[in-house]
Amino acid sequence: MAHDGQDMTQMTTAAILPNLLDLTRAAAPAVEAVFEQARNSVRDMVTADGRVSGALIEANQTAAHGLAWLATYAQSLTQMQRWAEALEADGKFGETEQLLHQIAFGEYLHQVAGGIPMNQGEVVRLQDLGLGWDALSGFQCTEVQSLMAQANSQAARTRLVELMQDQSGATMFGASGLDEELEMIRDQFRRYAVEKVEPYAHDWHLKDELIPIEVIEELAEMGVFGLTIPEEFGGFGLSKASMCVVSEELSRGYIGVGSLGTRSEIAAELIIAGGTDEQKESWLPKLASAEILPTAVFTEPNTGSDLGSLRTRAVKDENGDYQITGNKTWITHAARTHVMTLLARTNPDSADHRGLSMFLAEKTPGSNEDPFPTPGMTGGEIEVLGYRGMKEYELGFDGFKVKGENLLGGEEGKGFKQLMETFESARIQTAARAIGVAQSALDIAMQYAEDRKQFGKSLINFPRVSGKLAMMAVEIMIARQLTYFSAWEKDNGHRCDLEAGMAKLLGARVAWAAADNGLQIHGGNGFALEYKISRVLCDARILNIFEGAAEIQAQVIARRLLS
Repeated sequence: MAHDGQDMTQMTTAAILPNLLDLTRAAAPAVEAVFEQARNSVRDMVTADGRVSGALIEANQTAAHGLAWLATYAQSLTQMQRWAEALEADGKFGETEQLLHQIAFGEYLHQVAGGIPMNQGEVVRLQDLGLGWDALSGFQCTEVQSLMAQANSQAARTRLVELMQDQSGATMFGASGLDEELEMIRDQFRRYAVEKVEPYAHDWHLKDELIPIEVIEELAEMGVFGLTIPEEFGGFGLSKASMCVVSEELSRGYIGVGSLGTRSEIAAELIIAGGTDEQKESWLPKLASAEILPTAVFTEPNTGSDLGSLRTRAVKDENGDYQITGNKTWITHAARTHVMTLLARTNPDSADHRGLSMFLAEKTPGSNEDPFPTPGMTGGEIEVLGYRGMKEYELGFDGFKVKGENLLGGEEGKGFKQLMETFESARIQTAARAIGVAQSALDIAMQYAEDRKQFGKSLINFPRVSGKLAMMAVEIMIARQLTYFSAWEKDNGHRCDLEAGMAKLLGARVAWAAADNGLQIHGGNGFALEYKISRVLCDARILNIFEGAAEIQAQVIARRLLS
């Protein structure tokens, strides 16, 4: 369709920059150069006596966390360039993909130069990193200047949304860059989400109901709970990339459904990495088939992210079994599950992570009337804004018994290390969930913008509305490529805590921005509970908190970058 008297040819010519890949190819190293200067500058701020100081990192927290965000942007643009060049080589770098790529560079280059939003109220700028304008010398080249001046133009955003309208009903806007097998998996789970999740999710949320057990049974038949468990233990032995695709599409339907497999993923990772042969043979097939459902029991009321300060204790009795005493909080899906991956202190003389052990603590699934029937265990529900469907609980343990054979790995004091080994996969999966939530916000907002008429035309025809939709699509693709890269690194046996952390950090911000902008497009209707976008906003908010709050995530990334 034409706008303001321009025909399609004129609009297309105005929208896409010539020699786009040459421009972006030159721009990515310019961002990397700024990052390296920033890393050296921040390292100087936090170094004492020749060593990086934890106290100085804390004192210079804005600079350290800003460095994490800058590194995330540098890696994001690198992965967008890799994605674009791979599509170009396959003859799949079409107009939609070109616009997504172009706008991504245009916007993120400006943010690197002028300020990266860590959230709505905190923007990290070059001076926060100890840098002056001379740090942007690499930005003075023609390629970067062209992208900053023209790439994220009104014409580009408008044209992108026109193409998105033309592709109404498509699984996503722009090629993912994944192989055909993974796209077949995506299509299967997208169909399931459209038929069995989306029509019911809003009622589950409004009524604060548990996701029906029939959904869990259907997902078990589809292999969700054994997706990455090796075939020898009853799983499918698929890649972390497949986990991303499944998590993304189910979370697009409803984050509660997309998160059903999270605890199984964590439990399986714990057992595969740290369990004995007997524990692997006993537990993994049951997890894969969903014969047993696990829950993760780590956080305590007064510790939050400081897991090394856990106080729940496990005391060994004369029979070699353990009695657990203490309190836990924010335990998801606790009532309906069969086993807890439970972190407790086995060395009472320790005051840090070295005294912690991990247990596979068996329990009896509860009912609505009696959610925690197992002796030695009590619990109460925490009412929450969003991320419903599994429910959150506070738990109390008083002499709760765990068999000695259920000490993970058969050795005390390894619990924190065992848990750390799950963080990469958990954060990759959380990043994928965030992409699904963001995509859901875009789906809902775009449909509303097309249907809603104001001042004689659809909302989508107003530039600031279409601009919001365009930026949602662009940032979703950026987060998607960063997440897929972290999964690729994991699948290829590379350490990827840095990449997984970046994917989770960016994905959570993108999901919240998409939900917030989606609600804004709805206007007053978005504030009404009957509209789905109100649920998506509540669901999106948790992503910046669980599996490592944004501040903790940035801290972890910064320490790795500075070490």
